Amino acid sequence: MYTALQQFAQTLQQKFSTHVKGESEDQLRAPFEQLLVEAGKAAGVAVLAIGETLLDNRGGRPDFGISADKLLCGYAELKAPGKGANTAGYTGHDKAQWERFRNLPNIVYSDGREFALYRQGKQERQFRLLHDPCSLGATAVDADSAKQFDALIRDFLSWEPVVPRSSAQLAEYLAPLCRILRDDVRDALRNKASGVVAAAEDWRRYLFPGADDDRFADAYAQTVTFSLLLARSNGSDTLFLDEAIASLTHANTLLSRALSVLTDPLVKEHLSTSLGMLQRVIHAVPTGTMSGGRRDPWLHFYEDFLAAYDPNLRKDAGAYYTPVEVVQAQVRIVDDLLRTRMHKPMGFATGGVNVLDPAVGTGTYLLGIVEHALARVSEIEGPGAVPARADVLGGALYGFEIMVGPYAVAALRLTRMLQQYGGHVPSDGVQVMLTNTLESPHEKIPELPLLYQPIGLEHKRAKRVKETVPILVCLGNPPYDRHAAATADNQAMAGGWVRWGESKNGSDAILDDFIAPVKAAGHGNDLKNLYNLYVYFWRWALWKTFEHDLATGPGIVTYITASSFIDGDAFLGLRQHMRTVCDEIWVIDLGGEGRGTRKDDNVFAIQTPVAITIAVRYGSPQPATPAKTHYARIEGARAAKLHALEALQSLDGLAFADCPDDWQAPFRPAGRGITSTGRC
Repeated sequence: MYTALQQFAQTLQQKFSTHVKGESEDQLRAPFEQLLVEAGKAAGVAVLAIGETLLDNRGGRPDFGISADKLLCGYAELKAPGKGANTAGYTGHDKAQWERFRNLPNIVYSDGREFALYRQGKQERQFRLLHDPCSLGATAVDADSAKQFDALIRDFLSWEPVVPRSSAQLAEYLAPLCRILRDDVRDALRNKASGVVAAAEDWRRYLFPGADDDRFADAYAQTVTFSLLLARSNGSDTLFLDEAIASLTHANTLLSRALSVLTDPLVKEHLSTSLGMLQRVIHAVPTGTMSGGRRDPWLHFYEDFLAAYDPNLRKDAGAYYTPVEVVQAQVRIVDDLLRTRMHKPMGFATGGVNVLDPAVGTGTYLLGIVEHALARVSEIEGPGAVPARADVLGGALYGFEIMVGPYAVAALRLTRMLQQYGGHVPSDGVQVMLTNTLESPHEKIPELPLLYQPIGLEHKRAKRVKETVPILVCLGNPPYDRHAAATADNQAMAGGWVRWGESKNGSDAILDDFIAPVKAAGHGNDLKNLYNLYVYFWRWALWKTFEHDLATGPGIVTYITASSFIDGDAFLGLRQHMRTVCDEIWVIDLGGEGRGTRKDDNVFAIQTPVAITIAVRYGSPQPATPAKTHYARIEGARAAKLHALEALQSLDGLAFADCPDDWQAPFRPAGRGITSTGRC
């Protein structure tokens, strides 16, 4: 080790004794790589340093991925001589970069003179050569330095994943590895790596037509991460991709085929470092770690993962865990309405009660329905009736999700819960589908080559539900966020078919039913507040439940969303349309304004006030008669609000006040002050 370190120092002196074009840290790359190889020989380990592509905007990935005996063991990041390896002293770009790398499980920093080993942000070892090798060469190395380097590098190369056993810690452990894989995909697309470019084109062609390169990179990273994690949950050895793919084939054909396509050798050759580290870490997850009940471990897993992986994506996707008290209150209210007003004696468990969560997330609402409905079945009909009723639910519960991670979790959780109750999963799997809810239900799906048929089948399954399956109940917690300005390139993610329709001028867009009344009332300048994801989901739910060709009878829509629609001028068209297609509407205002002087506790960890809405039609449409609208507000601290919801068994449990019958009037009683901001 002493000789290898001396040779490294001598090479640095030679390089820096003459003027060399380029970044000074780049001059460290070849000598450092050779140092690692020689250090590996001394330790009896075959070391390979896999250099990352040099890009002007590099910052998402470390300089090297390091393998020891063909297994990825960690990363190395080089800094210009003089910057040191103590990340606590970094500023600017170096500090921001460290924030991205700090949670990696095993990474060495060096500026040629100083070396430091970090794990999960903690410095494990650090040493500094007695003198500057760039100036003094081999004489900068002494026996003590060589001894310290030997200890550091042996520690680094002998690393074994120590995977946390709690789901929250596991989410945080996997997130930075998934993020580096995403950044690898982005860079491969920028570099026009043919295999990765082809995979992205196929993804758009067969599954998500509106996905740009950033969305594909994110989908790639999350698909691979969650597919490997689910395969490991099934007992698979994820170091062998073929075994992981095979283990998923029966449980989730889409993920199995997606993992096969996305890790094809032509794709994998550009992503071997980050993919290899993910495989090794997930391989160390104990089998059964993620196979607990509904609340643990999967309930919070995706929210925890997304908060560490990409907080901005979490905000844009509206991926916030819905408190179980909120979910259960909505489920109990709808079940009561089904039994008492729609002649469905067993509520959700009655045959023919098709339910859809169009932004299913990790499946919390659908699982809440299963638990509530089957508990009631056991109480009324006896435990022996539960498996048959579980079969009924398995064929009647539908979910749409646009993000691969929560989709995978939702499908797994619903499958396991139905099986726990003795039910049989439908032959094509549970009805949770990876799709963009807001894309056209009439879109033509191209003929698919054999390799992609399971992926295309998912698209077809979702299209069939949109076109031909009547939905009695639409419920959930759709995302609410005012998206970026709409352009020709992002229409699919800025309202899709709901906002833009299918004609060239958008004249057939169903959102126009919300827009036209606002313009007619002279409030066109306020329409910017209408262009929000939750509004698009409201318009879609009303169409699917009350206006679709098959929707000629009763229906229920219940969402928890931002409450800006209650009295904002931009939403008077929404209120008018709801009064037109429904018979009765209840609004449960939960407050939660986190901005301004009138702050109020929110049931979510957000600053946007929220409300639960239940919109009902009892029979055939009555468009000439405005729906009766009722309003109630739950006040107090967050715990008090959740306690009130936990105690709520039906709508009779709240004191509602009637709202005006005017078509465009606010959804609050006359004389009540406007407390919402009209925006979110």
